[in-house]
Amino acid sequence: MKITKTAVEQAPIPATGQVFYRDEQLKGFALRVTAGGAKSFVVEKRINRKVKRKTLGRFSEMTAEKARKQAIKFLGQVASGEDPISEQQDEEIQSVTLGEVFELYLKVRSGLKASTVQDYRRLMKEVFKDWQDQELRNITKDRVQKRHRDYGKRSQARANNAMRLLKAIFNFAQGQYEDSQGRSFFPENPVDRLSHVKAWYRVERRRTLVKRSELPAWFEAVERLRGEGRGTSETIADYLMLLLFTGLRRSEGMNLQWDDVDFVDRTLIIHDTKNREPLILPLSDYLFELLKRRKERHESSYVFPGSSGGRIIEPRKQLFKVAEWSGVAFTLHDLRRTFITVAESLELSQYAIKHLVNHKMPNDVTAGYIVMDPERLRPAMEKITQAILLAAGYASTSNIVPITMKGHVN
Repeated sequence: MKITKTAVEQAPIPATGQVFYRDEQLKGFALRVTAGGAKSFVVEKRINRKVKRKTLGRFSEMTAEKARKQAIKFLGQVASGEDPISEQQDEEIQSVTLGEVFELYLKVRSGLKASTVQDYRRLMKEVFKDWQDQELRNITKDRVQKRHRDYGKRSQARANNAMRLLKAIFNFAQGQYEDSQGRSFFPENPVDRLSHVKAWYRVERRRTLVKRSELPAWFEAVERLRGEGRGTSETIADYLMLLLFTGLRRSEGMNLQWDDVDFVDRTLIIHDTKNREPLILPLSDYLFELLKRRKERHESSYVFPGSSGGRIIEPRKQLFKVAEWSGVAFTLHDLRRTFITVAESLELSQYAIKHLVNHKMPNDVTAGYIVMDPERLRPAMEKITQAILLAAGYASTSNIVPITMKGHVN
């Protein structure tokens, strides 16, 4: 058939799938008709030993005559040694935006933890909000260096983290987006400029913790918080104690559910850890009594439920109260550092401490042969608990009773 307006209008619609009607005059020019009634003009040609097809447009949006002219142009380009399909694809790829690459990066790296993805999205929103719709190729070394420097005035650590994410996105793009010859469209990573000019901020690791001398006041403030009554204050008070006496990370404690607590074996398990290895911890006498009391009083599936359902989210208000009452400025991660510091001061086995806080021991052959089950860790956990309580001025683990100030160990 010769593809004309009338021929297109009268072209039969297949019952299933699609059918092609080839033009009898222009080889490679055709009409594609689907079972749904859609009619589109296409052009086909063998390029580099492969038959490639390009959709020119839908009949409802393009006339048959215009489609024929575009087909002639396309075939002429191929005859001249060009590959218009690859060129168009290459042009589309080069126009990919930062936001599009970021979303594909997250999709491909599907194994990322939810908390990591959340932090990445927060960084994109905070640091690269105005770059989301910009083409990746337009994000230059100079712009990267300036954005790093400018955001560093607000937070050097956050600026470094944002640029590490951007570096990862560009590394991903280098391998993901290639032309028809297998060459990367993004061969350079503009974030490398920061290393070349030594512009990365030197951010020291936080070394803050609740000191031994501060523990009595801190404990008293937490007990005061608990004394405000059952509900959120009591929940946060117990949550703070859990972090202090286990060294758990904030999210690990927040996500703890009663199904994760075994009152028979006196253990708790954290499934979603930072290093992706489940952590089973023995419960000291103190924690056993604390959790047992909570279980008797609360019906939520979460050990530390939020006021509006689910788990607790961000206890800033309660943390501020404890800090104000005790005079001890602290973060939730400071409680983890406190636990580890106390454990180290007791000259416990380094393998036991690392297992308790779920730290990996890279390139340690001996560690690979040691099996640390909860019962082997229980004596160490109990010693750490006793040391913290003694420093805080408490004489009993299961039924906490403050002792006189003379009994405090600083």
